[in-house]
Amino acid sequence: MKIAFVGKGGSGKTTLSSLFIRHLAANEAHVVAVDADINQHLGAALGLDENEAAALPAMGAQLPLIKDYLRGTNPRISSAATMIKTTPPGEGSRLLRVREDNPVYDACARTVRLDDGEIKLMATGPFTENDLGVACYHSKVGAVELCLNHLVDGQDEYVVVDMTAGSDSFASGMFTRFDMTFLVAEPTRKGVSVYRQYKDYARDFGVALKVVGNKVQGEDDLDFLRSEVGDDLLVGIGQSDWVRTMEKGRPAPFELLEADNRMALQALQNAAEDSYELRDWERYTRQMVHFHLKNAESWGNEKTGADLAAQVDPAFVLHEHLSEPSAAQPA
Repeated sequence: MKIAFVGKGGSGKTTLSSLFIRHLAANEAHVVAVDADINQHLGAALGLDENEAAALPAMGAQLPLIKDYLRGTNPRISSAATMIKTTPPGEGSRLLRVREDNPVYDACARTVRLDDGEIKLMATGPFTENDLGVACYHSKVGAVELCLNHLVDGQDEYVVVDMTAGSDSFASGMFTRFDMTFLVAEPTRKGVSVYRQYKDYARDFGVALKVVGNKVQGEDDLDFLRSEVGDDLLVGIGQSDWVRTMEKGRPAPFELLEADNRMALQALQNAAEDSYELRDWERYTRQMVHFHLKNAESWGNEKTGADLAAQVDPAFVLHEHLSEPSAAQPA
């Protein structure tokens, strides 16, 4: 499943996404984690020290390699240079799978060992000095969107993306790439403001959205969240001594996380597993094409000098069966 964590800055979405990743690893799931937030804190939340986190390769810097690999032998794509962040796969494209070795993972992913297993971690990369004043951060997360467009995953496989804060997630079509989106909200008026924006923007695209209340101190906080978000509230997570210790750089074994918070993380996994039964690969592919055509018309055709609408393979539907070994890919 593909899972997104969103929320306003400071809501705790990176902390909760890291706890969910640890929980999945403890339950023996196969996990690829992606830090797509401008602040790039997911590595530290997963236990990397400052130097290890800084050494994570930037996906944006590997975009030519990513494009060249994913293009494969797709005859509709004349060159890797004509691929943009929304380019959909077609016959001959190479697809990414959670459990495999490939040049994209070799260049962009690093193995992180946790208490109860290991995961692959990828990061968009931070702003560099050359970016300041001239670059938009959304150009960096284009590598993530392109990879998600070419990803096939199964029931016990997870791609967990820590998204950029606030409603900036809607600057691209990436918000439609997920089986489940967890919106982290504090029990305050500001805390639920991003929820209203997200709910309104996502309504027409069938985005599965659940609210995770964070820093909940009692039933009054839960009542407030219920009054604001209704049935979209999935669970509340309270203050955590384990998290405070972890943020000081002295993490205790994950098995010592408070029982109530472990149960809350299991509720998130249950919701993700329920979303698996509702997968609609045809809609997923249709939305992918929709945003590609929009981007092609608004800027892509001019930038690449190509008719990017011609990249769409009308007979191709991304589907889980393409993740089977029998579904051959180009060498």
